[in-house]
Amino acid sequence: MRFIHLAGAAALLLLGTAASAQAQTCAALAGQKIDDVNLLSSTEVPAAGDLPGYCRVLGYVRPAINFEIRLPVQNWNGKFYMAGCGGFCGRLLSDSPGFTNAMNHGLRRNYAVATMDGGHWGASVVDGRWAENNLVARMDWGQRAVTETAKVGKAMVAAFYGKPQTKAYFAGCSTGGRMAAMEASRFPKDFDGIISGAPALDYTGLVATFFAWTAKANLGADGKPIITADKAKFIGREVYAACDEADGVKDGVIADPRKCDFKPAALQCKAGQNSECLTETEVGALTKIYQGPKDSRGRQLYPGGVPLGSEPHWARWITGAGAAPAILPLFGQDFIRYMAFDPAAGSAFKITDFDFDKDPARMGSMARVYNAATFDPDKPAEVQGADLSAFKAAGGKILFYHGWGDPLVTPFLTVDYYEALSRKAGGDAKDFARLFMVPGMDHCGIGQDGPGIADTGIDPLTALERWVEQGQAPDQIEMRKVAGGRTLWARPVCAYPQVAKYKGSGDAKDPANFACAAP
Repeated sequence: MRFIHLAGAAALLLLGTAASAQAQTCAALAGQKIDDVNLLSSTEVPAAGDLPGYCRVLGYVRPAINFEIRLPVQNWNGKFYMAGCGGFCGRLLSDSPGFTNAMNHGLRRNYAVATMDGGHWGASVVDGRWAENNLVARMDWGQRAVTETAKVGKAMVAAFYGKPQTKAYFAGCSTGGRMAAMEASRFPKDFDGIISGAPALDYTGLVATFFAWTAKANLGADGKPIITADKAKFIGREVYAACDEADGVKDGVIADPRKCDFKPAALQCKAGQNSECLTETEVGALTKIYQGPKDSRGRQLYPGGVPLGSEPHWARWITGAGAAPAILPLFGQDFIRYMAFDPAAGSAFKITDFDFDKDPARMGSMARVYNAATFDPDKPAEVQGADLSAFKAAGGKILFYHGWGDPLVTPFLTVDYYEALSRKAGGDAKDFARLFMVPGMDHCGIGQDGPGIADTGIDPLTALERWVEQGQAPDQIEMRKVAGGRTLWARPVCAYPQVAKYKGSGDAKDPANFACAAP
C-alpha cells in the first residue's frame, strides 16, 4: 500500500507543477517524467469519422498497467473522462464501440480520455491465467489500475493544455462497474462523477459461487447443457406470457422480475406429453437456475438467481448455442482456477469441483482485494462495504444502472447494495447516488436482439453531467429501443425505487404515456 501511496503522490506533484507551466506539444509529452511510469510514445492522430483529431499517449504504470490517453487537439471541453474494462480485462481496447467501457464515447464529446488494460495481458476477457499466484497483478486489476491511470491522465491533461481539467468522470460496466464502485469507495477524490453499470460488486460471490452454481445446475450427466438454447426460447415465451402484463401494460418487456410469479413446475410434461414442455430433469435445473446458490444448510450464498425475463439472452451466457459455448461457465472456471483462492487452485480444478459449503470461506483474502461490496449469507439484509460517505463528503455523484434482464451479473445485489447505501446515509442516498433499473436490458446492453435496449439506448453521461455541473439530479432517464436507425419505442427509466407506470391509455411506445411513481 505504501508503493501505491508514493506513486500517486509523485503523479499529483507533477500535476500541480504542470498546471502552471506552458502547454506542451503532443510530441513532447512522451518526454514527461512521472515516477513509476514509462511513457512510450505520443503521436498526433488526425480527425476521422466522428472522432476529432487527438494526441495519442501510450505507456504503462509499473509493473504492467498499460494505458492509452487521447487528448483532443482542438475544442477540448476542459474535462477528463476515463473508461473501465470488462471481464478480466487483459487488453487495451481503446476503440471499443458504443458506450460500454468505451473511452471514445467521451472523445466524441471533446473530453480528454483514458483507458487501461487492468494491469496484465490476457488472450481474452475470460482468460484468467495471468493471476495464478500473482498477487501483484491481482491487486493491480482489483484496485490499482484505475486510480493510477487516472493520475497519469490528469498529469497529461495539465501538461498538454497548461491547466488541469475542471471535472473528471469515470464510466464502466460489469467489471468496469465494479471498478467504478471501488473508486467511489477506496479513492473518493479521483472523480467528480462516476457511472457504475451492471456492477460486479461481489466478484468472489458472483463469478465463483453464483457462476459455479448456475453452471452445475445446467450440466447433465452426459456433460451437455440440460436447458438448451431452444428450450430457453420456449421457457422465455412462457415467462413473458405469464409476466408481461404485471406492470399494467402488455408491451414485450418485464418491468421488474420480482413481480413475476412464474413457477418452472408449471411447464413440466404431463403424461403422454412430449413437446412444448419440460422433463422433470429440466424443471429441476431451471428451478436451481432461478433460485441461486445455496449451501447444504439452505443458506442463500448470493442474492437471488438468474432473473425471470432474461431468457432471451441465455444462449450467449448460460446455454450456449450451436458450436458457441456459454460464456458464464468459461468465465467462472478461469476465475476459480487462477484468481479466487490464495494459493490458486490451478488448471486441474473444474468449476464442478466447487464446494458450496467450504469454498466461499476460502476466498476471504481475495474478496478483500476484488470486492467493492460483499453479500453476507448470515446477514442477508446487509451488504458489507455499502458505504460511500467519503465520496459524498468530497462532493462526488454516482449514477448506477443495471438491466433487469441481465443473466450474467444478476441485478438483485445492485438493488440490495443501493438500499444498504441509503440506510447507511440515513435513509436516503439520493443526494449523491441514484440507481436506474432498466427493464429487459441484457448485461451491459450487449444483447440487442431481445426485448431490452442496447448500451447506447440510454444516456447516463448527460444525466451525470447535469447533476455534477448544474445541480440537476436525475429523476428519470429515457430509454430507447432502436433498430435499423429507427426508434421502435421509448419510455422513462425512473430513479429507484420509483418505476415507470403506464397511465392507462395511449400508445405504450410513447414515453409521454408513462409517469414515474411509487411501485
